[in-house]
Amino acid sequence: MRILEAQEVTKAFGGVVAVNKVNFNVEQGLVNGLIGPNGAGKTTLFNQITGMDVPTSGKIIFDGNDITGLPAWKISRLGIARTFQNIRLYNDLTVVENVMMGLHFKVGSDPFHHRLAQAFRSYFNAGKENRELYTRALEWLEFFNLTHVKDEFARNLPYGNQRELEIARALASEPKILFLDEPAAGMNPAETEHLMKIINRIKEHGVTVVLIEHDMKLVMNICDNITVLSFGQKIAEGTPEEIKSNPLVIEAYLGREDD
Repeated sequence: MRILEAQEVTKAFGGVVAVNKVNFNVEQGLVNGLIGPNGAGKTTLFNQITGMDVPTSGKIIFDGNDITGLPAWKISRLGIARTFQNIRLYNDLTVVENVMMGLHFKVGSDPFHHRLAQAFRSYFNAGKENRELYTRALEWLEFFNLTHVKDEFARNLPYGNQRELEIARALASEPKILFLDEPAAGMNPAETEHLMKIINRIKEHGVTVVLIEHDMKLVMNICDNITVLSFGQKIAEGTPEEIKSNPLVIEAYLGREDD
C-alpha cells in the first residue's frame, strides 16, 4: 500500500529546474531507495516532501492528506522524520538529551491551539514529563546500543555513532516514514554493514524507510523498491534486479558509448 505519493513535483530555482515533474511513490512497510548521479535532484525532492522547501508545482500526498507546502514541523508531527547529508546534532547536549529533543515533537498538542492551558499543564507537569522523555530516550538508545554513552556530549562520539544518534533522534518522533539522506556517507565498510542491519531493524519495527544513498552495494542489498533520477527527471523504478539491468540507469551512471 502506498503511504506517500509525490505527484508531478517540480522545483525550479530561477531558470534551473532541479526536479522536473517527478512522480515518486513510497510503499508502506518497505525500504524504498532513491538513487541517481550527483546533481540528479534527489535531496531537492527530499526537501520538498519533508517541508524544508516548497515545490514550484505538483502535489504531495501523505497518508491520504495533502501536505504540499506545509512547514517542516507540521509534517514532522504528521509522521515524517528525516536525517541529513551532513550530520546535524546538538553537539553541546548529551547523547540522551539529543534523543529527548526528538521526543519533544510528540509532546503536547498543536502549539497554536489552547496555548494558555498548554502553558499551565507544561509548568505543573514539567518534572513528570521530563522523566518520561528520559525513559523513552533511553529505550531508543538501547535500540542502537548507545546506552553506555548516554551522558557523553554528542560531539565526542565517533563518526559512525553520531550517524546512529541522528537516526535515533529522528525515530524518537515516532514517524511513519523515515527519510535517510546518504546515511553511509563517510562510513567504512564495517560501519556500513552495521548500518544495513540497523535499517533492517527499523523496517522490522514497522517504520517505512526512504533512502538516498550512493553506496550501491548497500542500496541493492537492502532496498525493496528503487526509483532513479537523472537531471531532475525519473528515468526508472523497480526492484534492485530490474534497476541493475536497466539500460537508462547504466547510461546515467556510466555514460553512453560513442558509436
